[in-house]
Amino acid sequence: MFERDSERGQVGIGTLIVFIAMVLVAAIAAGVLINTAGFLQSKSEQTGEQSSQQVTNRLDVKSVTGDTYALDGDNDNERKNVTAINMTVKKAPGADDINLANATIRYVGPDGTQSLTYGANPGQATPPYDGVNNAVFNASVIKDADDSYPVANSPDDRLEIGIELEQPSASALSPLAEGETATLTITTQSGGSTEVRIEIPQSLSDETAVEL
Repeated sequence: MFERDSERGQVGIGTLIVFIAMVLVAAIAAGVLINTAGFLQSKSEQTGEQSSQQVTNRLDVKSVTGDTYALDGDNDNERKNVTAINMTVKKAPGADDINLANATIRYVGPDGTQSLTYGANPGQATPPYDGVNNAVFNASVIKDADDSYPVANSPDDRLEIGIELEQPSASALSPLAEGETATLTITTQSGGSTEVRIEIPQSLSDETAVEL
């Protein structure tokens, strides 16, 4: 009688141990799943936020013009070229503050590609290049009620981005002749990008500036 009860007790204890072990394994697995789910949710939110910033935190280009000049200085008799590009920009709807000092521009033209960084100091509107001869763009103020230049922090802010096409350190930035095309991609610090395609008119002979 006692031997049977002892055997049943041992079987019951073994079953209880197995049950406890299963509960512990399930609890550990649940903890791992919860932690993994939390991590994935956090990464998903972070990725979604970054993707949203890349879509919204960009610049709107309102107008593009070009300065023309006859390269040999004879504006009356020689064919002109566009020697500078000027873009009026504002921050896109829904965008956060955009600092042009942290933006970059990728220029693709007939003579190759060139990356440009911000090179203007406050009050210095049109430097052709920076102190170490890196290719640069400059920025000047058109409208900036709170003096936030070079940051566009209001929908009403208007800044002008200028690119000189005769920078000593950038052979790709050569003057554009009649009928030539180029593409500029402006990328903000958060990764938002705006592409601008420009086409030089077929005739520049009577123009000092043209809309592109």
